[in-house]
Amino acid sequence: MNNIKKILIILLGNTLYALAVALFILPNNLITGGTTGLALVFQHQLGIPVSAFVGVFNVVMFILGGIVLGKSFALTTIISTFYYPFILSIFEKALGGSGMTNDTMLATIFAGLLIGAGIGMVIRAGASTGGMDIPPLILNKKLNLSVSGTMSVLDCLILLTQMLFASQEKILYGILLVLLYTMVLDKVLMIGKNQMQIKIISEKSEAISEIIRTKLDRGTTLIHSEGGHTRKESYAVLTVVSSRELSKVNDLAMEIDPNAFMIINQVNEVRGRGFTLHKEYM
Repeated sequence: MNNIKKILIILLGNTLYALAVALFILPNNLITGGTTGLALVFQHQLGIPVSAFVGVFNVVMFILGGIVLGKSFALTTIISTFYYPFILSIFEKALGGSGMTNDTMLATIFAGLLIGAGIGMVIRAGASTGGMDIPPLILNKKLNLSVSGTMSVLDCLILLTQMLFASQEKILYGILLVLLYTMVLDKVLMIGKNQMQIKIISEKSEAISEIIRTKLDRGTTLIHSEGGHTRKESYAVLTVVSSRELSKVNDLAMEIDPNAFMIINQVNEVRGRGFTLHKEYM
């Protein structure tokens, strides 16, 4: 069932990506990076349909990636490689080149939202969208170059090639689109993962630890500490809670010790019991 769920998420992510291209990018002649951006260049210069170019390019990159990066990579990428150009061609035929809006700014915003959400879903499912995602992975393996850095450089180069047929204003919209879907992608990847790490230093640390465990059902760790000025030995309570539980922890700790010293940090991801693994009670 878990594998079926992942496949469905990958299909949905690619569908959102294709929908963004068919509804907003192509009808408004927007430019973008990645495989779609490269396809727009070839469509304008050689008249090759976007879906046809994407299909051929994805297959070539898939084969190259499979040879260089191995079979495990190929298995996680095969769905996107063949499904995305297929569903894009379906949308192109169904919509007949008409989009949802003629407003360039609205089209840029909604295309960015859909593309970011779509790519984020695919990556969260442990897969790759294929195409222009693959060259940076190959360069990372062979030359140890940063994947994100290489992706940014390639996207910029693709945007620059579109200056052959796009106005300066369209280039600016293209940059905005890339920035927008990158931000949305980051947010999607972090959904449900952001947590708050709290360290509480108090003379009543054991009582605070106990109330956090009983009232909030959150695990705690007692860390040996020593005052820098007083040299008095004590314990610090370390716990990780959701953002919504932060105020509750603060109220509970202040109830027991109004002079408690609290350090609060946001963490991007937490793994282990109570988060990525089921809780166990002894």
